[in-house]
Amino acid sequence: MGVVVGLLLGAGVLCLWLSCWEQQDRPRGTTRGARMDDALRAAGLPGVRVRSVVGMCLGSAVAVLLVAFAATRSFPIAASFAVIAAGAPVAIVRHRARKHREALREVWPEVVDHLASGVRAGLSLPEALSQLAVRGPEELREPFAAFARDYRATGRFNDCLDDLKTRMADPVADRIVESLRLSREVGGTDLGRLLRTLSAFLREDLRTRGELEARQSWTVAGARLAVAGPWVILALLSTRPETASAYSSIEGALVLAGGGAVSTFAYWAMLRIGRLPDDVRVLR
Repeated sequence: MGVVVGLLLGAGVLCLWLSCWEQQDRPRGTTRGARMDDALRAAGLPGVRVRSVVGMCLGSAVAVLLVAFAATRSFPIAASFAVIAAGAPVAIVRHRARKHREALREVWPEVVDHLASGVRAGLSLPEALSQLAVRGPEELREPFAAFARDYRATGRFNDCLDDLKTRMADPVADRIVESLRLSREVGGTDLGRLLRTLSAFLREDLRTRGELEARQSWTVAGARLAVAGPWVILALLSTRPETASAYSSIEGALVLAGGGAVSTFAYWAMLRIGRLPDDVRVLR
């Protein structure tokens, strides 16, 4: 009986403790799968699914494992490079997505200026968006051309805006689209002022981010070189039989595992410390 009372008392204390902490709802689209799906669209690979990326990671790991084992005859060394190769497809997708977003970050102010000019000239919102397929920046003409085709075919402005947001997978595009949607639904005369304010904010953010990235670029490059250096040396030395035999032992495998853990933690810490805040897609 005393055990039951103690368990009930402990459960009550646990419930009281949990009630003191607010449970924040996870925003829609913040899962790893959703972030990877956004990265694939931003990288110009909208037809590639997340499961395909997982398959490429496994395929890269198996291929490198077989090649490295054939070259070194050491399973721990081959497994180490296979783990590194497993992350290569994800790293390539994220690199392409980051470069694409950096390029878009430079042209978004021009897009907002075109929209503000169209609204000021008396164009309707669908017309102002459709004209960006002709007058807008080259990098964004295709999504706006698709919007124009969808709107001519269906006439459903809100559905076409949702498709436009999905194609772009960009937080700035989400902001612009929701501003236009809200203006169309509730009306008002402040849309032009809102767009001009957004354009000024985007230009200021671009200037500040450019200065910060220029200052930290050499630090990030040095950290990446420091992390990759030991593994490059290991790849060169692993062709020697005595090196391969040394790392084939239990002690050698532990050294590789410890080195991999330290390298992973150091690279993760470098990214966390030197990372600039990115816009998050909250207006999906």
